[in-house]
Amino acid sequence: MGWSFNIARVRGIDIKVHATFFLILIFGALQWAGSVPGNPLEGALFGMMLMILLFTCVTLHELGHSIVAQLFNIPVREIVLLPLGGVAMIAKSPEKPWHELLIAAAGPAVNVLIAALLFLATGGIGVNLDVNALLVTLREPSLITMLIWLLFANISLVVFNLIPAFPLDGGRILRAVLAMGLGNARATRIASTIGQISAVLLGILGIANGQLLLTLIALFIFFSAGQERGLTEARTVLNTLRVGDAYNKHALSLQIGDRVSTVVEYILTSYQPDFAVMQGNQIIGVITRNDVLRTLATDSIDRYVTEIMQRDFLRVEAHRSLDEVREILMESGAQLAAVFDGSRYLGLISLDDISEAFTVLTFVRRQNGLRRQGNATL
Repeated sequence: MGWSFNIARVRGIDIKVHATFFLILIFGALQWAGSVPGNPLEGALFGMMLMILLFTCVTLHELGHSIVAQLFNIPVREIVLLPLGGVAMIAKSPEKPWHELLIAAAGPAVNVLIAALLFLATGGIGVNLDVNALLVTLREPSLITMLIWLLFANISLVVFNLIPAFPLDGGRILRAVLAMGLGNARATRIASTIGQISAVLLGILGIANGQLLLTLIALFIFFSAGQERGLTEARTVLNTLRVGDAYNKHALSLQIGDRVSTVVEYILTSYQPDFAVMQGNQIIGVITRNDVLRTLATDSIDRYVTEIMQRDFLRVEAHRSLDEVREILMESGAQLAAVFDGSRYLGLISLDDISEAFTVLTFVRRQNGLRRQGNATL
């Protein structure tokens, strides 16, 4: 994710902090600045420390998701900490509902464990859990205050994340359970609808009580639920077509003796952005529009295409679905791949090509639906 920087690496997963994360530190400082009479700096530092410890718990929560995903051979690119929480960038969706169930449940389970340890710690140092005494205790910065605050924060994380509102963990658990009997597409529609209804209710509650943070979370849930539904619908559509039927069969290609000026001419006259460099019938590299522009901006020589081409490129088999290829491209961070039927090179496919195919296939499905409706009325 852009605007983020790396702070740690666990099991091959980069832990990153978004540039906006400092906002939550400011929030914590302001919340506690008045807790120490005559010394607002001490209170502010305590508030910032609470936020750092809270997001340490959030990171452990996301690691719970990530490690279970890795157990099912699902790559996790990174975990990004944002002011509203953490996001584990899991490269692809689980193939089986029970995989998603366990991955989704792992995060809250980590917070349950943390809360249990904190409960033992607070009990071990003799904290009085009387409500009035507790309220007094939580007014001043101290070790006991920190432990109790983190205890209730982890309990809150468990309760909030288990709300059956997609894309929260509870919503993903709900979808996984529904998918076992209804299929993933229908389960996603139901879970995302429940998520958006829940988001509207949370938003109304937030506005009515002047809770800006709750309102922002409600907006996040509402739009994320819609995005997930759209992604699932896209996967359903893209799974209907093999990449061997969707690559550009009329693409221009380059030969080893061609120069950059030839590529420029092809780009200007065909608007094709990616090219295979061929030696006979064998592909030996690829050149993208960005490769050409970078060369034009830094080099005055009309170089051979073999000097600027990418020799390492992704290969996919023609029998794979467009959705499988999309996930492969996203997982690898590549923008395009070479399509092969066995050892025979067929052509190139890019994320832009897949996006274009999705648009066309969506309208084809709509037309087929209109035809069925027309036939039904005859």
